[in-house]
Amino acid sequence: MQNTDVHSTRTTDQRRNMKLLAPSLRLAIVLLGIAAIVSTFFDTATRATINPFNFFGFFTMQSNIIVVIVLAVSAFVSFLGRHQSPRLVLARGCATTYIVITGFVYNLLLAGLEGGVSLAWANTVLHVVLPLAAALDWLIFNDRSPLRWNEIWIALIYPIVWIMVVLVRGATDGWVPYPFLNPAQGYSIVALYALAIAVATVIFAAVIWTVSRLNPLRSPALAEMR
Repeated sequence: MQNTDVHSTRTTDQRRNMKLLAPSLRLAIVLLGIAAIVSTFFDTATRATINPFNFFGFFTMQSNIIVVIVLAVSAFVSFLGRHQSPRLVLARGCATTYIVITGFVYNLLLAGLEGGVSLAWANTVLHVVLPLAAALDWLIFNDRSPLRWNEIWIALIYPIVWIMVVLVRGATDGWVPYPFLNPAQGYSIVALYALAIAVATVIFAAVIWTVSRLNPLRSPALAEMR
């Protein structure tokens, strides 16, 4: 009888530790992201006067801020012992989509170009570590309900608005965050890149949505929430 009680206690402790693992790792990701963003801000401020509209106008900065906020909320909810609500899961899905796009586009088109994040470690965190960490978090941990396919269009709202703002700013004050969106090369080229970003968003979102529905370890209780 005593052995049974000990085994039961150990099992309970193990389950409790597993429940704390995901939010603990998310909190670590959040703190690392904040450190990289804040360090980049102050490093930039030591070399030039910062225009906040320019500094925070980059998709890199915005997507990292979004994923930091969403994962912080997710970790907080988990530490309180509550389930991830459908809206929070949707926000996590969108945030994961955006940060993965950041890593993909940077490493495919922008790595090695001038004008990026000057701090090497912060650059790696923002463009490699956080995208990978967010993707693995979504892939490994199953504390989420399946995302509905009729909600996938929501993931397109932010990138489309961001592109529109960039195009307006490029045409008015001449500032563009990335060279491939520079109107000077012709709006037809810019339109192709904008379309590519939209298509990439749909593709990556579809992968994120699929993973949320195929995870065999998802609990029935979470599945019923949708």
